[in-house]
Amino acid sequence: MTVELITIRDYEARTREPDRAHPLPKQLDTQETSEMLLHEELSRARIRDLHQETQALRPWRRARAARRWSRLARWAADRSKRFED
Repeated sequence: MTVELITIRDYEARTREPDRAHPLPKQLDTQETSEMLLHEELSRARIRDLHQETQALRPWRRARAARRWSRLARWAADRSKRFED
């Protein structure tokens, strides 16, 4: 005698009546998805605004970066002069 193993999912698939198509859940899915995307876009906009506000509150960061780049440019100019001679 052979025994065939069957899972609950297979048993239910064999014994249950086939599900009928429901167009309404698909509409709800798209509504939920669009609502989720809307909230995600709003949160991204808020984060963007916060970053802009914090950059406006800290102008010394740009000044520090400008000083760093000017030092680097000075070093590169000196180095190129050294190798030209």
